[in-house]
Amino acid sequence: MTTPRLQFDGWIAGIGTASGVRMVIGHWPSSPFGPVSDVMIESPGGHRLLLASTTRLATFVATTYRFDQVRVAPVGVVRDGVSWTVQAESLALRLTVGRRPPLGWALRAVPPGLAGRPGWVGLLDVPARTLLPGVRTRGSAGNGRREWYGARDLCRITAATTQCAGRDLGGLADVTPPVRFGFGSVPRVPAVVRVTTTIEVSPRDRLLGTYSGC
Repeated sequence: MTTPRLQFDGWIAGIGTASGVRMVIGHWPSSPFGPVSDVMIESPGGHRLLLASTTRLATFVATTYRFDQVRVAPVGVVRDGVSWTVQAESLALRLTVGRRPPLGWALRAVPPGLAGRPGWVGLLDVPARTLLPGVRTRGSAGNGRREWYGARDLCRITAATTQCAGRDLGGLADVTPPVRFGFGSVPRVPAVVRVTTTIEVSPRDRLLGTYSGC
């Protein structure tokens, strides 16, 4: 029996704030659920919240990762040159993307057809953990799923304006401590990563009929 694999192609942005709130924004122009976005938020006390733009996306993400609370709400992400604008419920973010470090150039040099292949991604897991502590390129997820993160580019985030319910969350900071949504974290230094994420689901997955896999 063929094991279904689902692919999400887009960007992941990870930031910390001076208030201690850490966030991971997923922006997926191509996914099994169509164009979607989500925001994962961890408070200084460790409360993990998922904001997802559709019910189907929320169900899938919540059964793949770990959250204390899940809410379905419009999540708008606009990329305009070096600027990102993110709006989700009472959360409002503006991010400024800076230059590409040497690691970003190295990732861009990998042919796109190779960069997202699980076999290649698996080979990069140990180097990734060495270069970027806390980061993993492969691992086990919830519901017996396996996951591979095929990074294709990386740029630093150099500035951020963050507000939630009108409250300023403070300036841009490192993502410390690491977020605890899954088997790995985003890079400690705030960054936007161009990525193809592959998730292998069990043929017995009770939600499989709602997915469009590859």
